[in-house]
Amino acid sequence: MHRKWLINRTNKAYISYLSNASSISPAISQVMINRGIKTPSEVKDFLSPDIRAMSEPFEIEGIRGAVEAVIDAKNAGKKILVYGDYDADGLTATSIMVSCLRRLGADVSYFIPNRFLHGYGFNLNAISLAKEISASLIITVDCGITSFEAVESAKKEGIEVIITDHHEPIRVGSQAKVPLAHSVINPKLNGSQRTFHLSGSGVALKVAQALGMDTYEFLDLTAIGTVADMVPLTGENRVIVKEGLSIIEKAIKPGIKALSSVSGLEGREIKANTLSYTIIPRINAPGRLSDASDVVELLLSEDEDVAFRIAKGMDKINSDRQKIEESVYNSAYRMLGQMPLTSAIVLWAEGWHEGVIGIVAGKIADAFKRPTFILSIKDGVAKGSARSIPQFDIHKGLSDCKGLLMAFGGHPQAVGLRLSIDNLNPFKEKITAIVESEVKDFIPALEIDAHIDINEITFGLVREISSLEPFGYGNSEPIFGSKNLTPINPRVVGEKHLKMKLKGNGKAVEAIGFDMGGFMEKLEESDTIDAAYTVNINEWEGGRTLQLNLKGLRAQ
Repeated sequence: MHRKWLINRTNKAYISYLSNASSISPAISQVMINRGIKTPSEVKDFLSPDIRAMSEPFEIEGIRGAVEAVIDAKNAGKKILVYGDYDADGLTATSIMVSCLRRLGADVSYFIPNRFLHGYGFNLNAISLAKEISASLIITVDCGITSFEAVESAKKEGIEVIITDHHEPIRVGSQAKVPLAHSVINPKLNGSQRTFHLSGSGVALKVAQALGMDTYEFLDLTAIGTVADMVPLTGENRVIVKEGLSIIEKAIKPGIKALSSVSGLEGREIKANTLSYTIIPRINAPGRLSDASDVVELLLSEDEDVAFRIAKGMDKINSDRQKIEESVYNSAYRMLGQMPLTSAIVLWAEGWHEGVIGIVAGKIADAFKRPTFILSIKDGVAKGSARSIPQFDIHKGLSDCKGLLMAFGGHPQAVGLRLSIDNLNPFKEKITAIVESEVKDFIPALEIDAHIDINEITFGLVREISSLEPFGYGNSEPIFGSKNLTPINPRVVGEKHLKMKLKGNGKAVEAIGFDMGGFMEKLEESDTIDAAYTVNINEWEGGRTLQLNLKGLRAQ
């Protein structure tokens, strides 16, 4: 509950204008404005995302040259190697690219590196493999933007390389430095005609689109990769995920059907956040613990029996991953409890499983509101993952530490890195100083979209809120706030959850605060409170009631 409350406010006249012109409530008008949607036409586009409005793929720099190279290779009967990545975004991107090339009639193979045998990203292992299978063209997916050595080696062997990626490039000043491949496709590069925030699977989809494929049949895979990689669910990503979720529910592909079955999703409505704790962890698990090649086989399979067999194996691996993750998290948490809390959390140990340290870093960063680096030591090298907080660009921070690092790469909020154990303490000191100089306040903010009267909470408002889905990174479920509410019959349920009614201006609405039972003492001391919440419908024994899902409380 120790958070700053930030309430967005806009001129009332403009709220009224947008509300009337767009036939939406004032509360939803404020939500739209908060998301940068400020005109009736923008509201219409947001509320009715249309796959037919997807941008032309050739607006992204590099795609035209890549298409020409693929067509030339296909017409000449040359073999193409798709080199992927072992996380959910990379695996779905690989599946999209391979399926697209097969439909085109190209001679294509794919390779997913093993985290422990080959390391991360497009590297010299790929060149050896390409030579072994006589591939003359390599297409990377979800990797390669910093693979200078591998690209140079491929060129010396007479192998062309097309890089498709969405990770941050190395920059010299404001200019991106990229490998001298035949084509480099990355929406983050200078030269694209507009700003794209695509995932690796989203970039693969744009290549498929440029090659003349019906992209609709790839939207389920792209939606999974997009949600998994936490790119903003705005613009084109909103179209991809909204359409993709409906296809996932239909379970057209045997692989998606099998994953839905082992995840307990059959017959359920599937939302973006549903993927994050069901299908996505199961896709990620093999790459975290062993080899992820079978995942691509699953996603490409047209045989339901084969798909179900692989999905059951993935489910078992995911259970093993959960146990290993818990062990590493507990070890890291104990270690952290034995030292003072600093601006950056940097922890390392031998034996921590490399496949789960990213998840552990995310959990600790979320718990302690600090950029967190978790590193596993082996053979004199510390290999790690880091997760940040909204106030700090962790990729930029590592750019200022590159003299101490062997390698790093990723995004503003998540990176991977490698360094010598001799540099661990100097690195910890430097990154801590950088964070301390840039982040002035570690108190997290609770951003409230709009202040509303409790009488505005209706089933109609819930319907309007649902029209804003899919919710996720960049388009979070709106949080509303109300003042001077009277708590009625507050009580703790399930040992730690707070349940009551909140009343204002003659209307009372059911409310529940998960893990907020500790607030009972303050409620007993206060006649009125302020509340921040999301608005939902609670369905129980055939009945439907409005319910507030509490996100914050302040006693008066």
